[in-house]
Amino acid sequence: MPQYTLTYDEGVQGWPSFYTFYPDWMIGMNNYFYTLYEGNLWRHNVNVERNVYYDVFSPSVMKSVFNELPLQNKIFKTMALESSDPWQLQTCFTDQQSGNFVASQWFEEKEGDYFAFLRAPLSVPISTAALPLRSVNGIGNSIAIDNADPTAVIVSFSINPLIEISSIVSIGDDAYYNEPGRIYAGKIINVVRDYPNGDNYLVIDSNQPGAITPALNNYFFTAKNQTAESHGILGHYNVFILRNFNITPTELFATRSEVMKSFP
Repeated sequence: MPQYTLTYDEGVQGWPSFYTFYPDWMIGMNNYFYTLYEGNLWRHNVNVERNVYYDVFSPSVMKSVFNELPLQNKIFKTMALESSDPWQLQTCFTDQQSGNFVASQWFEEKEGDYFAFLRAPLSVPISTAALPLRSVNGIGNSIAIDNADPTAVIVSFSINPLIEISSIVSIGDDAYYNEPGRIYAGKIINVVRDYPNGDNYLVIDSNQPGAITPALNNYFFTAKNQTAESHGILGHYNVFILRNFNITPTELFATRSEVMKSFP
Protein backbone atom coordinates (compact mmCIF):
# COMPACT_ATOMS: atom_id res chain seq x y z
CA MET A 1 0.00 0.00 0.00
CA PRO A 2 1.22 3.56 -0.65
CA GLN A 3 2.55 5.48 2.33
CA TYR A 4 1.69 9.12 3.00
CA THR A 5 2.65 11.94 5.30
CA LEU A 6 -0.34 13.53 7.04
CA THR A 7 -0.51 17.11 8.32
CA TYR A 8 -2.56 18.29 11.28
CA ASP A 9 -4.37 21.64 11.16
CA GLU A 10 -5.18 23.31 14.47
CA GLY A 11 -7.82 25.47 12.76
CA VAL A 12 -10.01 22.51 11.73
CA GLN A 13 -8.82 20.17 14.48
CA GLY A 14 -8.15 17.48 11.93
CA TRP A 15 -5.83 15.97 9.30
CA PRO A 16 -6.75 17.71 6.02
CA SER A 17 -3.75 16.91 3.78
CA PHE A 18 -1.97 13.77 2.59
CA TYR A 19 1.49 14.17 1.02
CA THR A 20 3.16 11.65 -1.27
CA PHE A 21 6.58 12.15 0.31
CA TYR A 22 7.35 9.76 3.19
CA PRO A 23 10.57 10.81 4.98
CA ASP A 24 12.75 8.89 7.40
CA TRP A 25 12.88 11.89 9.72
CA MET A 26 11.50 15.44 9.85
CA ILE A 27 11.94 18.64 11.86
CA GLY A 28 10.99 22.31 11.70
CA MET A 29 13.89 24.75 12.27
CA ASN A 30 14.41 28.48 11.59
CA ASN A 31 11.03 28.77 9.84
CA TYR A 32 11.89 25.96 7.41
CA PHE A 33 10.73 22.38 7.20
CA TYR A 34 13.49 19.76 6.82
CA THR A 35 13.29 16.04 6.12
CA LEU A 36 15.84 13.27 5.86
CA TYR A 37 15.22 10.71 3.11
CA GLU A 38 17.56 7.87 2.09
CA GLY A 39 20.50 9.65 3.71
CA ASN A 40 19.86 13.04 2.04
CA LEU A 41 18.74 16.21 3.79
CA TRP A 42 15.91 18.14 2.06
CA ARG A 43 14.54 21.61 2.77
CA HIS A 44 10.93 21.96 1.67
CA ASN A 45 9.03 24.83 0.01
CA VAL A 46 12.13 26.23 -1.67
CA ASN A 47 12.29 24.23 -4.92
CA VAL A 48 11.31 25.98 -8.16
CA GLU A 49 9.10 23.15 -9.47
CA ARG A 50 5.91 22.40 -7.54
CA ASN A 51 4.41 18.91 -7.10
CA VAL A 52 7.95 17.50 -6.92
CA TYR A 53 9.18 15.69 -3.82
CA TYR A 54 12.64 14.11 -3.65
CA ASP A 55 12.99 14.79 -7.41
CA VAL A 56 9.85 12.73 -8.15
CA PHE A 57 6.77 14.38 -9.70
CA SER A 58 3.33 13.67 -8.24
CA PRO A 59 0.16 15.65 -9.15
CA SER A 60 -1.85 17.52 -6.56
CA VAL A 61 -5.13 15.75 -5.74
CA MET A 62 -8.14 17.31 -4.04
CA LYS A 63 -11.19 15.23 -3.04
CA SER A 64 -14.37 16.82 -1.73
CA VAL A 65 -18.17 16.55 -1.83
CA PHE A 66 -21.19 18.71 -2.68
CA ASN A 67 -23.78 17.78 -0.06
CA GLU A 68 -26.20 20.68 0.34
CA LEU A 69 -29.77 19.58 1.21
CA PRO A 70 -28.73 15.92 1.56
CA LEU A 71 -32.32 14.62 1.75
CA GLN A 72 -33.23 16.01 -1.69
CA ASN A 73 -32.56 14.14 -4.91
CA LYS A 74 -30.73 16.60 -7.17
CA ILE A 75 -29.14 16.97 -10.60
CA PHE A 76 -25.56 18.29 -10.55
CA LYS A 77 -25.15 20.12 -13.85
CA THR A 78 -21.76 21.88 -13.76
CA MET A 79 -18.40 22.09 -12.05
CA ALA A 80 -16.98 25.56 -11.39
CA LEU A 81 -13.48 26.28 -10.11
CA GLU A 82 -12.40 29.53 -8.51
CA SER A 83 -8.77 28.95 -9.36
CA SER A 84 -5.75 30.53 -10.97
CA ASP A 85 -5.68 27.63 -13.45
CA PRO A 86 -8.06 24.82 -14.49
CA TRP A 87 -7.72 21.40 -12.87
CA GLN A 88 -8.53 17.98 -14.26
CA LEU A 89 -11.76 16.41 -13.03
CA GLN A 90 -10.56 12.84 -12.59
CA THR A 91 -13.95 11.49 -11.55
CA CYS A 92 -17.18 12.37 -9.83
CA PHE A 93 -19.99 10.16 -8.58
CA THR A 94 -23.20 10.25 -6.60
CA ASP A 95 -25.14 7.58 -4.78
CA GLN A 96 -26.92 6.84 -8.10
CA GLN A 97 -24.68 7.76 -11.05
CA SER A 98 -21.11 8.47 -12.03
CA GLY A 99 -19.87 11.41 -14.08
CA ASN A 100 -17.45 11.40 -16.95
CA PHE A 101 -13.82 12.50 -16.98
CA VAL A 102 -13.19 16.21 -17.73
CA ALA A 103 -9.71 17.19 -18.93
CA SER A 104 -8.33 20.50 -17.70
CA GLN A 105 -8.38 21.98 -21.22
CA TRP A 106 -12.12 21.31 -21.47
CA PHE A 107 -12.86 23.87 -18.76
CA GLU A 108 -13.98 27.25 -20.14
CA GLU A 109 -12.81 30.45 -18.46
CA LYS A 110 -15.65 32.87 -17.71
CA GLU A 111 -15.13 36.03 -15.64
CA GLY A 112 -12.06 34.59 -13.99
CA ASP A 113 -13.58 31.20 -13.06
CA TYR A 114 -13.43 27.89 -14.93
CA PHE A 115 -16.61 26.02 -15.88
CA ALA A 116 -17.38 22.58 -17.30
CA PHE A 117 -20.56 20.56 -17.76
CA LEU A 118 -21.01 17.31 -15.86
CA ARG A 119 -22.11 14.46 -18.09
CA ALA A 120 -23.50 11.05 -17.24
CA PRO A 121 -21.55 8.48 -19.30
CA LEU A 122 -23.47 6.09 -21.53
CA SER A 123 -23.95 2.88 -19.56
CA VAL A 124 -26.56 1.02 -21.65
CA PRO A 125 -26.00 0.56 -25.42
CA ILE A 126 -28.90 1.61 -27.65
CA SER A 127 -28.90 -1.88 -29.15
CA THR A 128 -29.98 -3.37 -25.81
CA ALA A 129 -31.63 -0.43 -24.04
CA ALA A 130 -35.36 -0.49 -23.33
CA LEU A 131 -37.32 1.72 -25.72
CA PRO A 132 -38.56 4.40 -25.99
CA LEU A 133 -35.53 6.62 -25.44
CA ARG A 134 -35.65 10.40 -25.79
CA SER A 135 -32.34 10.33 -27.67
CA VAL A 136 -33.73 8.06 -30.42
CA ASN A 137 -35.36 9.46 -33.60
CA GLY A 138 -37.04 7.22 -36.17
CA ILE A 139 -36.70 7.93 -39.91
CA GLY A 140 -38.31 5.14 -41.93
CA ASN A 141 -37.56 2.40 -44.42
CA SER A 142 -34.71 2.99 -46.85
CA ILE A 143 -35.20 2.52 -50.59
CA ALA A 144 -31.54 2.16 -51.65
CA ILE A 145 -28.15 1.52 -50.05
CA ASP A 146 -24.77 2.22 -51.62
CA ASN A 147 -22.18 0.50 -49.45
CA ALA A 148 -19.29 0.35 -51.93
CA ASP A 149 -17.29 2.57 -49.55
CA PRO A 150 -17.83 1.46 -45.90
CA THR A 151 -16.56 4.83 -44.69
CA ALA A 152 -19.29 6.67 -46.66
CA VAL A 153 -22.36 4.44 -46.94
CA ILE A 154 -25.27 6.25 -48.64
CA VAL A 155 -28.71 5.33 -47.27
CA SER A 156 -31.48 6.84 -49.42
CA PHE A 157 -35.12 7.45 -48.49
CA SER A 158 -38.23 8.06 -50.60
CA ILE A 159 -39.08 11.48 -52.01
CA ASN A 160 -42.62 10.57 -53.13
CA PRO A 161 -44.15 9.76 -50.74
CA LEU A 162 -41.69 11.80 -48.68
CA ILE A 163 -39.89 10.11 -45.82
CA GLU A 164 -38.55 13.16 -44.05
CA ILE A 165 -35.24 13.06 -42.23
CA SER A 166 -36.05 15.15 -39.17
CA SER A 167 -34.07 18.32 -38.53
CA ILE A 168 -33.19 16.78 -35.15
CA VAL A 169 -30.94 14.32 -37.00
CA SER A 170 -27.48 15.82 -37.38
CA ILE A 171 -23.87 15.01 -38.17
CA GLY A 172 -22.26 13.05 -35.36
CA ASP A 173 -25.40 11.09 -34.43
CA ASP A 174 -25.31 7.31 -34.48
CA ALA A 175 -27.37 5.40 -37.06
CA TYR A 176 -29.12 2.06 -36.45
CA TYR A 177 -31.29 -0.30 -38.47
CA ASN A 178 -33.49 -3.37 -37.81
CA GLU A 179 -32.39 -6.71 -39.29
CA PRO A 180 -34.00 -7.94 -36.99
CA GLY A 181 -33.17 -6.23 -33.73
CA ARG A 182 -31.22 -3.00 -33.42
CA ILE A 183 -27.98 -3.07 -35.43
CA TYR A 184 -25.43 -0.28 -35.18
CA ALA A 185 -24.71 1.05 -38.68
CA GLY A 186 -22.13 3.71 -37.80
CA LYS A 187 -21.78 7.46 -37.34
CA ILE A 188 -23.57 9.99 -39.53
CA ILE A 189 -21.10 12.18 -41.44
CA ASN A 190 -23.59 14.00 -43.72
CA VAL A 191 -27.32 14.62 -44.04
CA VAL A 192 -28.73 15.62 -47.47
CA ARG A 193 -32.31 16.93 -47.77
CA ASP A 194 -32.31 18.36 -51.33
CA TYR A 195 -35.85 17.33 -52.26
CA PRO A 196 -36.19 19.38 -55.53
CA ASN A 197 -33.21 17.49 -56.94
CA GLY A 198 -34.43 14.14 -55.65
CA ASP A 199 -31.79 13.76 -52.93
CA ASN A 200 -32.89 12.50 -49.51
CA TYR A 201 -30.21 10.44 -47.82
CA LEU A 202 -27.76 9.89 -44.97
CA VAL A 203 -24.03 9.32 -45.34
CA ILE A 204 -22.78 6.93 -42.68
CA ASP A 205 -19.25 5.99 -41.66
CA SER A 206 -19.52 2.27 -40.87
CA ASN A 207 -15.83 2.08 -40.06
CA GLN A 208 -16.67 2.44 -36.35
CA PRO A 209 -16.15 -0.01 -33.46
CA GLY A 210 -19.07 -2.44 -33.34
CA ALA A 211 -20.69 -1.15 -36.56
CA ILE A 212 -22.07 -3.49 -39.24
CA THR A 213 -22.35 -2.01 -42.72
CA PRO A 214 -25.99 -2.18 -43.90
CA ALA A 215 -26.46 -4.28 -47.01
CA LEU A 216 -30.25 -4.44 -47.43
CA ASN A 217 -33.08 -1.94 -47.13
CA ASN A 218 -34.33 -1.70 -43.56
CA TYR A 219 -36.00 0.59 -41.10
CA PHE A 220 -33.43 3.20 -39.96
CA PHE A 221 -33.34 5.33 -36.85
CA THR A 222 -30.76 7.56 -35.20
CA ALA A 223 -29.60 8.26 -31.64
CA LYS A 224 -27.89 11.21 -30.06
CA ASN A 225 -24.71 10.73 -28.06
CA GLN A 226 -26.24 10.12 -24.63
CA THR A 227 -23.17 11.34 -22.80
CA ALA A 228 -23.04 14.64 -24.69
CA GLU A 229 -26.82 15.08 -24.47
CA SER A 230 -27.09 14.28 -20.76
CA HIS A 231 -28.18 17.03 -18.43
CA GLY A 232 -25.99 16.28 -15.43
CA ILE A 233 -25.66 13.48 -12.92
CA LEU A 234 -28.39 12.48 -10.49
CA GLY A 235 -28.00 11.90 -6.76
CA HIS A 236 -28.28 13.18 -3.21
CA TYR A 237 -24.59 14.15 -3.03
CA ASN A 238 -21.66 14.45 -5.43
CA VAL A 239 -18.15 13.28 -4.58
CA PHE A 240 -15.47 14.64 -6.91
CA ILE A 241 -11.69 14.29 -7.33
CA LEU A 242 -9.59 17.04 -8.93
CA ARG A 243 -5.98 16.67 -10.11
CA ASN A 244 -3.42 19.31 -11.02
CA PHE A 245 -0.29 18.55 -13.02
CA ASN A 246 1.33 22.00 -12.94
CA ILE A 247 4.91 22.50 -11.82
CA THR A 248 4.21 26.21 -11.32
CA PRO A 249 2.26 27.70 -8.38
CA THR A 250 -1.50 27.19 -8.72
CA GLU A 251 -4.19 28.29 -6.28
CA LEU A 252 -7.64 26.73 -5.88
CA PHE A 253 -9.90 28.92 -3.76
CA ALA A 254 -13.34 27.29 -4.04
CA THR A 255 -15.45 24.84 -6.03
CA ARG A 256 -19.12 25.19 -6.96
CA SER A 257 -21.78 23.26 -8.83
CA GLU A 258 -25.03 24.37 -10.46
CA VAL A 259 -27.62 22.14 -8.83
CA MET A 260 -31.34 21.76 -9.37
CA LYS A 261 -33.94 19.64 -7.61
CA SER A 262 -34.94 16.50 -9.48
CA PHE A 263 -38.62 16.17 -10.29
CA PRO A 264 -39.27 12.56 -11.36
